[in-house]
This record gives sequence, C-alpha cells and structure tokens, in this order.
Amino acid sequence: MKAGLAVLLLAGALTARAEPWSFAVIGDTPYSEYEVRELPALLAAAAASGARFILHAGDIKRGRDPCDDAVYADRLALFQASPIPLVLAPGDNEWTDCARISAGAYAPEERLAQLRTLFWKDDSSLGRTKRRLERQVPDFPEHSRFREGDVLFVSLNVPGGDNQRGVHPLPPANFSVREEAIRRWLRQSFALARRNGLTAVVVLMQADPGLGSFSRGVPRRGFAGLLRTLGEETAGFAGSVLLIHGDGHRHRIDRPLKNAAGKPLLTRLETYGYPELGWVRVTVDPGAAGGFRFESRPWKESPSPQRWALGGFLGLR
Repeated sequence: MKAGLAVLLLAGALTARAEPWSFAVIGDTPYSEYEVRELPALLAAAAASGARFILHAGDIKRGRDPCDDAVYADRLALFQASPIPLVLAPGDNEWTDCARISAGAYAPEERLAQLRTLFWKDDSSLGRTKRRLERQVPDFPEHSRFREGDVLFVSLNVPGGDNQRGVHPLPPANFSVREEAIRRWLRQSFALARRNGLTAVVVLMQADPGLGSFSRGVPRRGFAGLLRTLGEETAGFAGSVLLIHGDGHRHRIDRPLKNAAGKPLLTRLETYGYPELGWVRVTVDPGAAGGFRFESRPWKESPSPQRWALGGFLGLR
C-alpha cells in the first residue's frame, strides 16, 4: 500500500464511527449568471449546515457556452472559494461537448488536458480548506478517492451523452483506454473498502448511465462495461453503495439497478440541475436503514428541506 494512501486510511479511521456526519452534493451548476451569483451563498449554506465537504457531479457550464480558459478560470475561482473542501468530477459540458461550434470547436482531449492542469493538478481538493485525495496518476488525475470515517469516496470521469463512446461499431481508442482505467479504479477501490472493513462506498460521476436499462438487459453502449463492473463489485460488497450523478437535470433518489433476482444493488442520487438550483445534504448514519439519510434543499424555494430516508423508498421514482 502506498504511504500516502496509508495516511489517508489512518486519518479516516480516527473519525468517530458511531456519530452521524454529513456531506453536501451539487451538480449541473452554474449554468446561468444567476447561478454564478448564487452559488457562493449556496456553498456557504452547505458549510454552515455542518457538511464536512461538497461533492460536485460535474457540468460547470452550459454545453453550448464557450469552453475557453476564461470560463475555466471563473469556475476555478468560484470553487476555490468554497468554505469547505470541494471534490469535482468532470462533465461533458466542459470537455466532450467542447467540439460544438458554439462552444469554440475545441478538441475535447485538449480541453480535458487543460482542465487537469487547473482542477486536478495535485493531491488536494478544491476549496479554501483542503483535503488530501489519492489520484489515478499519471494519466487520469480526475479519478480520485478518499476515506472519511467508514466510507470510501470515489470519483470518475464518466461524461454525459454516451460517455464519448461514439456511434461506430468499434469504440475509439481514447474511450477504451479511459473505460479500462475507470473499471480498474472501481475494482481497486472496492477491494480497498473490503480489505478495510468499510461500511459504504460512494461513487461520484456526471453521466446518467441508464441504470434501469441495464437492469432490463439493454445497456447503453457507452456505459455497459462500467455498469457490469459496478454491478459485480456492488454484489460482492457487504456494505452500502451510493451512486451520485447529474446529467438528467431531474433530482431523484431511487434504487433502479437490480440483480437477476430483482434485488436492488445500490442507491442512486441524481443532483439538482439547471434551471432548478439546489443541493442535497447526505448524512452517514449507522442507525439509518441503508446507512444514509437525505435532505433535498432547493435553493430559495422552500423553507423546509424534502427529507428522504433509506429503507422503505415509498414514493421514490
């Protein structure tokens, strides 16, 4: 085991195991000038709630907006100003969609390389206070993981659309290389969680991979390999698994991925997304069914959060 990861695991082990604690989740933001103005206050509210850190599921601008360095610098400054650590997963709007004429007709891989120099340049999170991350270096530094208490957090570069798979019968080489890296990172992460007796794994990525379609045996091509690995690793893990993604702009919490016997394999949290701004407070609670409690908090729309608890899932989509 690498010395750096050993330190991360030791630090996590020192966290109180019995007491509930929380983190915040956002995604598909900021898209508009309004969201750019409001996001600092939202991040501050998340910090004031007691959340230990913020997970951002990617898409930090609209797909049609420019992918130029000025936009990247603006978002970097915004996230670096977060009062608590912020961990970002890449979305399609900031790299794969950059080939659009309206976005500047960039080469997507060149834009991803630029993002890596800004958002994932070292072993620290974003935010005014940092936390150490282990990264899949040297080739995929945007893939990270860290431990908090008995939970392992894993981030992946899985962009929306079709995961940059393309329509050709054979996938492009850059897709195949990245997909293999994603699956290897997942396998290593679950092995780490099992070896250390952790109670939960949280996976963060941008794309909606079509969990229901995969369960019905008709997976989307860009996500088939990823979901096979995720399903296998989840089935072989005794603890809880939470998959966080954005992409669909339809906030929901449900359990659509099932095994052959119809048993749910994991919980899915899809973030708020433009035009609805909001965040989700996730509480890791050993006393809750499934290990997690959820509070959905639309921004400036409701005086009280919508609360979700694992267990019954009555009324969940």
